[in-house]
Amino acid sequence: MSTASGYRELLAWQEAMKLAVMVYHVTWRFPREEIYGLTAQIRKSAVSIPSNIAEGAARNSTREFYHFLGISAGSLAEVETQLELAARLEYAKLDLATAQQAQKVGMLLAGLRRSCASAS
Repeated sequence: MSTASGYRELLAWQEAMKLAVMVYHVTWRFPREEIYGLTAQIRKSAVSIPSNIAEGAARNSTREFYHFLGISAGSLAEVETQLELAARLEYAKLDLATAQQAQKVGMLLAGLRRSCASAS
């Protein structure tokens, strides 16, 4: 799809990185007993979003890139679900900025997937 470092130019990757940082900041306030539970899971899901964008972009085909964008979209859904669970457990308040960032990443991923689908 692109050069090994070309993914850094993708707005979706840049915004997904911002979301991952935001998730880390939110989870710093989670209870200590959740370090191997929800904290680890939500962080892993958040890191998975830009990681899969990067991996897919470094692959050799638009089809593979499309596939990895789908994995990123799935990880984004996990993050949104886990943030809501954390709010319901009162570990953190639903953070509007983080929710808006997640929505932005979702729109960018959807746009990239549409672009890949039309290029195939």
